[in-house]
Amino acid sequence: MRVLVTEDDDNIRIAVASALRGAGFAVDAAADLPDADMSLHVNAYDCAVFDRMLPAGDSLAYVSGKRAAGWSVPVLFLTARDSVADRIDGLRRGGDDYLVKPFAVAELIARVGSLCRRSGMGPVAVLRCGDVELDPGRHEVRRAGVLLTLTRTEFVLLERLMATPGVVVSRGELIRRGWDEMADPASNVLDVLMAQLRRKLRAPSVIETVRGTGYRFSA
Repeated sequence: MRVLVTEDDDNIRIAVASALRGAGFAVDAAADLPDADMSLHVNAYDCAVFDRMLPAGDSLAYVSGKRAAGWSVPVLFLTARDSVADRIDGLRRGGDDYLVKPFAVAELIARVGSLCRRSGMGPVAVLRCGDVELDPGRHEVRRAGVLLTLTRTEFVLLERLMATPGVVVSRGELIRRGWDEMADPASNVLDVLMAQLRRKLRAPSVIETVRGTGYRFSA
C-alpha cells in the first residue's frame, strides 16, 4: 500500500515516513503542496496524509478542490487545530480522518491502514487461483485451506500477481506496487522478497520467474 505524506516540518515528516515504512507501507514524502501535487500526478496512492497549514496555504482548500474534480483517494489531515469546528470543517470539505498533533505514532499507523483498506471502491472480490485464496477485505491468504502469515508487501505483490494469473507482471510494476520512490530498481530487493513469498506459499511453486521481464502467477 502506497502513502503520500505532505508535511513542511522536516522532523515530523521524516518521523512519520519512517514509522509508516517500518509498518510496511511504501511512503513518498512532500514538503509542500506543489511537491505533493506533482507526486499525485505521477503515482497512484492508497492514502494521502496532509498537514493542514503548509507554506503554500491550507491543504484543506487544495483537497477540497481536488474532491470537486473527482479525486477519491482517502485523506488524513494532521493539525494542531483541535477545535470541534475545525474537525467538522476538515471532514466536510474532503477529509476522511483528522488527527490532532501531538499524536501517538501507533494511532497514526492504525488510521492510515484503515484508510488504505477503504481506498478500493466497494467490496473487493476474493481471489482464487488453484488452491491459493487471497481475501483483500480480511487481508488473509490461504493455501489448501491453511492460513499463511505474509508481510504487507508480500500480500500486495501476491494480490497483483493473482489478479492476472498466467500474465507476466513486469519488475517495474511490482516495484512500484511494493515500494516507494526510495527503492532502487537495480537492487535485488524484489527477487529476495519473491523467494521469501515462494517459501511461505510452499511447494509446488505457483510464482514463475520470467527472466529479464518479471513474474507471473501460474497455479
